Amino acid sequence: MLNNLKPTEGSRKKSFKRCRGAGSGLGKNGGSGNKGQGSRAGGGVRLGFEGGQLPYFRRFQKRGFKHHAHVEYAVINLSTLNNFSEGEEVTMTSLIEKGLVKKECDGLKVLGSGELKVKLTVKANKFSKTALEAIEKVGGKAENI
Repeated sequence: MLNNLKPTEGSRKKSFKRCRGAGSGLGKNGGSGNKGQGSRAGGGVRLGFEGGQLPYFRRFQKRGFKHHAHVEYAVINLSTLNNFSEGEEVTMTSLIEKGLVKKECDGLKVLGSGELKVKLTVKANKFSKTALEAIEKVGGKAENI
C-alpha cells in the first residue's frame, strides 16, 4: 500500500552534525581548521581555481570543432556487396544485419573500390561515379534514397 512505503534499510543515512562539542568527533571548528578562506562562512574557491595560477582549462589549447549540420555516412565498397546473393536488395538495415556496417549512421555511401559480381538493387544516399557505373554494368539498380 502507498501509505506503508518506506525506504530500503540502509539506503538513507543521517547527516553528520558538525560543531556539536569536542566528543562528537567534529567539534570546535567542525573540520574547517582555525582561520582562512576555507573556515569562513561562504568561503572557499570556485571550481577550477588554482590559487591565481592560470587554470588548467585556460592553459591548454582547445581542439576540434563539430558542425551541427554534419552528416556522417556509413561507407561501403563494391567488393563488400558480393556478400549478398543474386537479386537481393541492399539497404542500411540489411548491411547491419549481415555485420558489414557497425551502426546506423545518417546515410549510406557506396564507393567503387573492388569488383561487383552480383546483380543487386542498392538503396543508398550517395554513390560514387565508378560505383554507379559498376552496378549498372552488372545489371543491377542503384536507387537514391
